[in-house]
Amino acid sequence: MSDPAEKLPDPPATGVPETPAAEAGSATPEDRIAALEAELTQMRDRWLRSEAEMQNLRARTQREVQDARQYAIQKFAGDVVEAAQNLRRGLEALPPQQEGEPELLTKLREGFEGVERSFLGILERHGIARQEAQGQPFDPELHQAMAEQPAPEGVAPGTVIQAWTPAWTLNGRLLKPAMVVVAAGGTPKG
Repeated sequence: MSDPAEKLPDPPATGVPETPAAEAGSATPEDRIAALEAELTQMRDRWLRSEAEMQNLRARTQREVQDARQYAIQKFAGDVVEAAQNLRRGLEALPPQQEGEPELLTKLREGFEGVERSFLGILERHGIARQEAQGQPFDPELHQAMAEQPAPEGVAPGTVIQAWTPAWTLNGRLLKPAMVVVAAGGTPKG
C-alpha cells in the first residue's frame, strides 16, 4: 500500500490561471474585480481566437470537399480523354470522303463521327473540355512544345502552327497539354 504521508499529485493544468479567490483575505475587492476582469479579457480573447480558427477550418474543409467533388474523376477523365483521342485518330485514318465511294465507307464514317460528337458531348457535360491549339498563341499553361519551326509567311512567331493533340481540361484544370509545333522567331540562317 502507499504511505498516507505521500503527497498526492497536483491536478493537471487546465490552462486557466488561478483566480485570486484563494487569496480573498489579502486582496481588496477592487483588486479582485481587476483580476477577474483581466481573466475575462483573457478568456474572451481565447474564445475569439478559437472561433476564428474553427471558421477557418470550416472554410478550408468546404474548399477541400468541393475540390474533391470537382476533381475526383481526374485520373478517370485522363483515361477517357485517351479514348477520345484514339477515336479522332481512327477518323483521321479513314480515306478522305470522295464522290462515288462505297456506301459502306460513307456509313462507317458518319457513324464514327456521330459517336465522336456524342462522346464529346458527354465529356463536356461532365466538365471535360477539348481546346484546339492550332493557330493560337503558344500558352505554356495549355501547350507542350514538341518542336519549333521557322514561322511561315504571315504567321507571328510564338504561334502554334501544328497541333498533334488538343489540350484537355477538367473544370478549368489542365488534364493533358496539347502537343504542338511552335513558329520560331526570326529567319533561319543558311
